[in-house]
Amino acid sequence: MGIIRRNKNIDKPLIKQIIDLIPERIIKKSARKYRSDKYYRAYKTYDQLVAMLFGQLNKCMTLRDITLGLGVNTKFIEDLELKQNPAKSTMSDGNEQRDWRVYEHIYFSLIRHYCEIFRKTKDYKVIKDLEGKTIKIVDATTISVCLNLFSWAKFRTAKGGIKIHTCLDEAKMIPDMINISEAKVHDIKGAANFVFEKNTIIVEDKAYYDFSLFKARIDNDNFFVTRTKDNAVYEVVEELDLPDDIDENILKDEIISFTSDTALEAGLYQVKFRRVTIYKEDENKEIEVLCNNLEWSAATVAELYKRRWVIEIFFKLIKQNLQVKTFLGTSENACKSQIYVAMIAYFLIELIRRCISKVHHTFSQFVTLIRICLLHYHSLKYVVNEILPVTQKIKQEADKIPRQNQLSIEMVIS
Repeated sequence: MGIIRRNKNIDKPLIKQIIDLIPERIIKKSARKYRSDKYYRAYKTYDQLVAMLFGQLNKCMTLRDITLGLGVNTKFIEDLELKQNPAKSTMSDGNEQRDWRVYEHIYFSLIRHYCEIFRKTKDYKVIKDLEGKTIKIVDATTISVCLNLFSWAKFRTAKGGIKIHTCLDEAKMIPDMINISEAKVHDIKGAANFVFEKNTIIVEDKAYYDFSLFKARIDNDNFFVTRTKDNAVYEVVEELDLPDDIDENILKDEIISFTSDTALEAGLYQVKFRRVTIYKEDENKEIEVLCNNLEWSAATVAELYKRRWVIEIFFKLIKQNLQVKTFLGTSENACKSQIYVAMIAYFLIELIRRCISKVHHTFSQFVTLIRICLLHYHSLKYVVNEILPVTQKIKQEADKIPRQNQLSIEMVIS
């Protein structure tokens, strides 16, 4: 019936084992908080979560694909703890009407639940001067959509877009702040607050260059590393010496203070900043980086800004491996629901990859492995630790038959 069973395996398909990583109390608490089951007799929050996660992990492009996949047989439906596979119209109504915030709440509840055991990425390298510090990377990515279909997602005159504003924990590579808006919203207005706990280090691009934001962070003992704007008005307080024969890509290290009226109005009068000029060899250009920490070495400032690339990798991973560019509904509620379910899928995949798997897989390889085995009744540990991309040969029965009998068989066949 399309589902593989073996005696050595357990009685749950792989997708159910993945869904079971979400504690039942989190789903129930989220559903109660947003009353997401109030007007639904059969298609509950759990049912929609299963359907949407199946669509994410199995790369379903339409609601019909999800219906067919979940309806492979009645035993599979029963093992998913569903009463039936949802119809297209039922899923469409759920996407349009069920409050997207229920999935947002599930996602952030998962982060809090697993915060103590979630490991850093295996290839993560600690910056020596910043060991034990929390580094946040802030950025936004835009997903283009058709404005005629997604009328709420305004971007330009004849173009629509959805913007995902994100704050990423750099060590764990897990977003701990997500806000979804129409693409015309400027990056700096993408969240109510970009100020963090004391001693947090924020790395960002020049879209977040704002004196009022700088002042709020300084008052809250945050450190930030960002790009300076070309039209910045400042005076050089001191030019610092650069170490000989070390960090030759660093061209200049200065202490500056801003002198523009905007800076003075924001309360940054006589506040000192670091301005480090870095030569980017691969693009043959200079980058001017601004920082409010005067103690770090110029190399540390340069390395911090280099780490900003991590969030670009994250955006690339979710766009290439999860369903965040092709939407199953056109309303704001449907799009936000799908994106947050995609983030739940991302979190669960990373949880398995880092905390359960003992074999090193890239994220893309791991998503493919999960997708291929999604309907199988293999145990989760077996799938992620024993199934490898190597050739496996089955010993033929003919090899066990005596040579004389093999010749007789071949004569009969011919």
